[in-house]
Order: sequence, then structure tokens, then C-alpha cells
Amino acid sequence: MKNKKIEYLVGCFVLAGLAAILYLAIQIGGAHLLRGDRYELKAQFDSAAGVNSGSRVEIAGVRVGTVRTVDLDETYYAVVTLELPNALKLDEDTVASVKTSGLIGDRFIELSPGGSNFYLEDGDTIDNTNSALDIESLISRFAVGGIDKKE
Repeated sequence: MKNKKIEYLVGCFVLAGLAAILYLAIQIGGAHLLRGDRYELKAQFDSAAGVNSGSRVEIAGVRVGTVRTVDLDETYYAVVTLELPNALKLDEDTVASVKTSGLIGDRFIELSPGGSNFYLEDGDTIDNTNSALDIESLISRFAVGGIDKKE
């Protein structure tokens, strides 16, 4: 009888530990079991180099969402799907830019809200985008002798 009680307590302890690990994994991974409080927007870039699924989305340096996917469309543009909270309402003239934290840090999406008072809805596309500045191509242009000059 005493053996069964110990087995029962150990089983409860193991289940509680597994539940705690699952909870932490969901919180750290940024996964949302119920997506009812979130919506998605798309943004099309010439280049989204360095932006990956899980990259952060910021407004004025504050993290407001995450990058859900980065795909290539049929016209060879990068289409980035952003996951944002429903409480965040963005105007149609919002600008999405690929930025770098630090000199060679992680890439993320910076949103600059507009002022049109016509809001983007779930599944809409942000039309105004700026791709990342490609430091490597600038350095190679400088090393080779600068930008081609027409004479």
C-alpha cells in the first residue's frame, strides 16, 4: 500500500515537471496556442537577407511582434509574414524596413506607423517597404574603386 502511494506521488511530480517544461518551451519559443489575440500582415521586400522566422518586429525600439515566415513569391521578391497583437492597429501607410541591431547584429523588421486613419486588417500587405542596406556590397564597391562613373 505504501509503495503505491509513493508511485502515485512520483507520477504526479513527473507530470507537474513535464507541464512546467512545456509551459516554458511555449513561452520562450513565442508560440501562441490560441491565435485569437493576434493577426498577420505581409510585407514584400527586394531583399530580406538575415530576416528569419522568429525574428523580432519593432516599433520605436519596442518589440511588438515576430516574423512568422519568409517566403519567395513568383516574381522573386521576399514576402515576410508578420504576427502582431490585435491591440496594435497600423495605418495603411505604415513603412516596414529591414534593420540591423548593431554593426553586424541580428536583422529585424522596424515598423514606422503612418497617419492615414485607414487601418490594415488581417492578411493585408504593407506596400511601403525598405530593404536592408547591404554592407558587403558597399565595401566591395569601395574596394574595387567606387560606383561606375559615366564619362
